[in-house]
Amino acid sequence: MKILIIGGNGTIGKKVTERLSKKHEVLVAGRKSGDVTVDFSDSKSIKSMFDNVGKLDAIIAIAGDAKWDKFNNLTEEDFYIGIKSKLMGQVNTVRIGKNYLNPKGSFTLSTGILADDPVDMTTSAALVNGGIHSFVKAVALELENGIRINAVCSDLVEDAYEKYKDYFPGNTPVPMRKIVDGYVKCVEGVVTGRIIKILA
Repeated sequence: MKILIIGGNGTIGKKVTERLSKKHEVLVAGRKSGDVTVDFSDSKSIKSMFDNVGKLDAIIAIAGDAKWDKFNNLTEEDFYIGIKSKLMGQVNTVRIGKNYLNPKGSFTLSTGILADDPVDMTTSAALVNGGIHSFVKAVALELENGIRINAVCSDLVEDAYEKYKDYFPGNTPVPMRKIVDGYVKCVEGVVTGRIIKILA
């Protein structure tokens, strides 16, 4: 398969790239580096990315930002950071990318535990993750040509534990291998419309 991984140089992305590269042709899209660059908050940049890589068998998005802060501190513009980047970045990846997927291709999006189990200062991120979950379930009913879509939703990952452990008291970090398995299940399996939850 020819697979595009948006965010393939990130903490999770580089591990997913490493695994899938053993069996497939993998292209990496990143903000500043990779086989192709993309501004995930700009639909024109997403369209240009797809024009550059051409037809694909699978598209994985492990990208997008959201503002972390106390709810009382968040402005309307702060919410739009996550809405334009992580939420609409993934929605536009599907909206535009469906025209570049071969029949029976697949999308795999990325969310996280905050959709169901938020912690302090994550109102914006939780909103975005929950929105992506609803989007996946709904759009799976309408995608044509046998195209599948799923989202991988993980708890705090081992490789990011030191950076985020103070935000997630008591959360047991998930081994990176389990998270990568979730992406492999979505790409190489047959499931669709699913939120694949990866917990410790």
